[in-house]
Amino acid sequence: MLRIGLFLLTNFAILLLAGAVLSFFGFDSIMAQNGVDLNLTALLIWCAVIGFAGSLISLLASKWMAKKFMHVRMIDQPRNETEQWLVNTVETLSKDAGVGMPEIGIFPSPQSNAFATGWNKNNSLVAVSEGLLQRMNRDEVRAVLAHELGHVANGDMVTLTLIQGVVNTFVLFFSRVIGHFVDRVLLKNEQGHGIGYFISVMIAQIVLTILASMVVMWFSRRREFRADEAGAQLAGSAAMIGALEKLKAEYNMPSDMGETFTAFGLKNGRTGSFQEKFGHLFMSHPPLDARIEALRNRY
Repeated sequence: MLRIGLFLLTNFAILLLAGAVLSFFGFDSIMAQNGVDLNLTALLIWCAVIGFAGSLISLLASKWMAKKFMHVRMIDQPRNETEQWLVNTVETLSKDAGVGMPEIGIFPSPQSNAFATGWNKNNSLVAVSEGLLQRMNRDEVRAVLAHELGHVANGDMVTLTLIQGVVNTFVLFFSRVIGHFVDRVLLKNEQGHGIGYFISVMIAQIVLTILASMVVMWFSRRREFRADEAGAQLAGSAAMIGALEKLKAEYNMPSDMGETFTAFGLKNGRTGSFQEKFGHLFMSHPPLDARIEALRNRY
């Protein structure tokens, strides 16, 4: 909760600073001269509420959404030796990582993949795919579980959600500022909002969303390196590297986890020509070779 409070306070200050900068450069005066009574502070607050609301709701509902849409079968009572081993391994790793015992599940997917989600480190969900259990040995599976618990211990789900809320706020704010400027200053519309406002807002929101996603994906890639380090520390670097090398055999397979959960998965394969063309800028995970090299250089 302290992390959330400090993060929100910091970004609220950033939003106020953005409004102050616009005022300093005379944006208020320009708009006023063209008959626009735009309250930047009120607009910032409205955008922040809307921008953060969706992200926070998604975070709080993340476990429910994961169970429903990924068809996760929860391990409440282990039914076989493999499930018992999973429970025992996660229990040991979670203690070593300093987090509460997460819920554990298995989801149907032929790919080797796993994800962690949840609104705080003591109330999380860790799930692995059937394909991962089939293709990896137990040392490698243990490393993957350690990687996911590294995400939980680092608070990555919360931080990524808050960053998404911040960029949502800026996208909403600046797209509407641009819309007002085009509508009143350039097109000289004097009453209400003309078609120029709505078109400008729509175009600006699309462009700014693309630019903002680059920021979010940059952070997402950074957190994967940290989670790999956590996996290496908790389960051994050889096992973590071995697990990543197994994933390389499936590199060209598109992710079947969907947009909502791809960023929280162990890896994401190529998902289309757009991602291939623009490379790492729009990828939530670094290239597997880069992740393996980073571990080898560190260990």
